Amino acid sequence: MDTKEKKKPVFSEIIREETPVLVDFYADWCAPCKMMNPVLKKLKKRMGSSLNIIKIDVDKNPKAAARYNVRGVPTLILFRKGKILWQQAGAVPETQLFSVISQKLNTHLS
Repeated sequence: MDTKEKKKPVFSEIIREETPVLVDFYADWCAPCKMMNPVLKKLKKRMGSSLNIIKIDVDKNPKAAARYNVRGVPTLILFRKGKILWQQAGAVPETQLFSVISQKLNTHLS
């Protein structure tokens, strides 16, 4: 049994990975943020290993929120190799989210 603590991946490293990353900036007190949870689960199931999804609590990570000009929650940002491909504030239906992400990834596959 390994007793060493596993190092948590750093946000800046995760968003620079080859696999695209959808970041959900949320807050625990935000009702639309809670509505996004099942949407993101469905999206992950649909896209599998072609997309990573991470959640960032803006109250616990104000610097990350400020760095990406997150003014409201939820805010979704799609990163690929550290670049922002798409950003939107507000809850997004799963079909629309899937469509936007697929389009952005297909146009940025170089």
